Amino acid sequence: MTSKKVMALPYVFWMILFTIVPLGMVLYFAFTTEGGGFTLANFAEAAKYMPSLMQSIWLGMLATIICLLIGYPVAYIIAKASSRSQRTMILLIMMPMWMNFLLRTYAWMTLLEDTGIINDFLASIGLPRMHLINTEGAIVLGMVYNFLPFMIMPIYSVLTKMDKRLIEAAQDLGSNGVNVFRKIIMPLSLPGIISGITMVFVPAVSTFVVSKMLGGGEMLIGDIIESQFFGATYNPYLGAALSLILMVLVLICMTVMNQFSDDDEEALLI
Repeated sequence: MTSKKVMALPYVFWMILFTIVPLGMVLYFAFTTEGGGFTLANFAEAAKYMPSLMQSIWLGMLATIICLLIGYPVAYIIAKASSRSQRTMILLIMMPMWMNFLLRTYAWMTLLEDTGIINDFLASIGLPRMHLINTEGAIVLGMVYNFLPFMIMPIYSVLTKMDKRLIEAAQDLGSNGVNVFRKIIMPLSLPGIISGITMVFVPAVSTFVVSKMLGGGEMLIGDIIESQFFGATYNPYLGAALSLILMVLVLICMTVMNQFSDDDEEALLI
């Protein structure tokens, strides 16, 4: 066995222990009964929660779109700045990530609750208080706040590595700023966009902490799966079936997104 293969063994062991084995357990529980027999009844029971799954996908897509609309301009501005300014801005973006996820979400609870800082400010200037907490808007806000850096960083990484001579060549050939962005910058930054969408959508659609703390009684698919493994309605067989359905849907979405990426890259080469 070569030295390279020996050095790869810890990574292979890690993948088997924390990826293959858990996935195998999900597959086993999803297709078995408590007695260990094969069944599809878990998926039939999971069909009752399809509205929650669709709601999770909708809110996850909405949060992803908002992250993209905010993250792309931010990443572009950072990439155009000087090296020193880039380091400072990246530090400011990543600094909240140094805090615990729960603490960041608790902070938004303090801001959004009916007697929170935002409503106290509105009342102080004579405006009526607004019910912000325990709403779908609060859930999306929590998702955007927590996952926005995962959209900015891959796009920024691609933009900084872009060959600036392509932009200069397009400008020399008479292209205006809009055409340069549409024909050069956007297609070349598409891998970063695809990575950002994937990194935001996957945790957003399966989150349960944000919906539980900011959504009140709003039950997303992540909350339902979590309750099947740790709640009073303990049923790992149903939870595994729901997890498998969610996994398949996420894989389908990622495959579709990668197809768009491939098509745009081929169009750019043509």
